Amino acid sequence: MSTPAESAAPRCNLPPLPPGRHYRYHVMVKPAGALCNLDCPYCFYLHKTDLLQHGRNARMDEGLLETHIRQYIEAQTGDEVVFSWQGGEPTVMGLDFFRRVVELQARHRKPGQRIENDLQTNGLLLDDEWVTFLKAHGFVVGLSVDGTRELHDRYRPTKGGEPTYDRVIAAANRLAAAEVPFSLLCVVNRDVARAPLEVYRNLRAIPGSFRIQFTPCVETRDFKLRAPGLARPADMPLLGTPRTRPDHPLSIVTEWSVDARDYGDFLCAVWAEWLAQDFGRLHINVFETAVAQSLGLPAQMCTSAPVCGKAMALEHDGELYACDHFVYPEYRLGNIREAHQGDLAFADKQVRFGVAKHDSLPGHCRRCPHLQLCWGECPKNRLLRAPDGETGLNYLCEGLAHFYEQVRRDMPAIRRRLGR
Repeated sequence: MSTPAESAAPRCNLPPLPPGRHYRYHVMVKPAGALCNLDCPYCFYLHKTDLLQHGRNARMDEGLLETHIRQYIEAQTGDEVVFSWQGGEPTVMGLDFFRRVVELQARHRKPGQRIENDLQTNGLLLDDEWVTFLKAHGFVVGLSVDGTRELHDRYRPTKGGEPTYDRVIAAANRLAAAEVPFSLLCVVNRDVARAPLEVYRNLRAIPGSFRIQFTPCVETRDFKLRAPGLARPADMPLLGTPRTRPDHPLSIVTEWSVDARDYGDFLCAVWAEWLAQDFGRLHINVFETAVAQSLGLPAQMCTSAPVCGKAMALEHDGELYACDHFVYPEYRLGNIREAHQGDLAFADKQVRFGVAKHDSLPGHCRRCPHLQLCWGECPKNRLLRAPDGETGLNYLCEGLAHFYEQVRRDMPAIRRRLGR
């Protein structure tokens, strides 16, 4: 017999699917909201505390944690469910919180279902006890490192302005010694993009990492106030004009955003060294998906897929948003205390959000020879007007076109190496 609380809990109303088809989606959980022990100037999330009127000590309570875990497992019908824990900084929740996570996952797991966890962290709190736990429960870790000591300490200080590079490398060494699988996440901002090989070689030299994720840093000057996709067409500069450069006083983006041309040069420089020395050994997200898509395989990243919408963000208070980069009131889907997240994930509002990536592509993109590799990249970065004046062109267009042209030239040799 169900308890009153269970009777009142939202139920999943997704209809059954034909044999062989499954409901799958992904939620990035922010158990501590935007709370973090770093003060990165380029962070796109710290301002959510004020924007969403969260308290300064936001924490996900145990009741909501169990609601998420139960609903997330209930709604997905595949044999694997992947939980992702991010922030802010998720480790500020403490180790006991994550011990409870794995207990609840074991309680609600369906027979034959595999539960996986990944944790994106700055690494500052990863002591031996944390690493032992992560190893014991099979967590995959993402560790944020901005390339070199100088660049990392410039952009990733503590709240008190102290450097953190050595502490992050110490965390990487602990993970490596315990054989905990981890990847490195490097934010490619304006300065990082200008030191491609130095950044890449430093990341490659960190023991134990098996993959590197390069994330371009692109934020509009008003990102703390205005949600992506809501800019007025008149405010969008033409491709290649001065306001598209981050060093212009009237630039569309912040001064620390990556320059589109520099981003293309960065990718091409790292790609050349990776292809010569590390192909097949080191996984780099941007490169692996470019190769896969060039071979006619599906995109490995949502940013380079034709549609999006299957990767949502859950705040500490139960509010579910369309995407990690769209945590704004305009893109709120609902609260999982009031509606089942499976229903929210496949509701018409979220479907329209995902399909809009494809349907809103400007003609400039549709005519581009690299369309099958790019698909207009992330909708949050569609800040420009195409040469013919049409709106919705991606800010990174120049750089991505330069990189994809290099990929096109190198693909015959890659096909030969792969026996294809």
